[in-house]
Amino acid sequence: MNQSDHVHTGHSIVLVDGVCHFCQGATRFIIKRDPKGIFHFGSLQSEVGQELLHAGGLSTDQLDTFVLIEDGTYYTRSTAALRIAKRLRFPYPVAYVLILVPRFVRDAVYNWVARNRYRWFGKDEEDQCQIPPPEIRKRFF
Repeated sequence: MNQSDHVHTGHSIVLVDGVCHFCQGATRFIIKRDPKGIFHFGSLQSEVGQELLHAGGLSTDQLDTFVLIEDGTYYTRSTAALRIAKRLRFPYPVAYVLILVPRFVRDAVYNWVARNRYRWFGKDEEDQCQIPPPEIRKRFF
């Protein structure tokens, strides 16, 4: 049995680039607007994150994507972001209307931001890890 088999059963899982400042900010943004604690978080680089990527048939080498796992279904890039927005407090669910924009257009914008995220927002060294406050630590693995 893998470690990923025990990861926050019953919750939606969000995997982000663990060293990316933009991704860390996105995680904090989601947490503040998710009072029910629907979303739990992990790093793409972590052992469990790598197991989850592998289990979902996603590349374990490509760390420029955002992954949402809901009920065993994997969503990436703009689709993941919009599905998350849909479940946050108002007014963010309104953004889900952008799902009507063709995916190749949405993902082109997503990919542009992903390519530039370190330059624009910075990144931590590989061996650094931000420790969340105790009240939300249980939502991380």
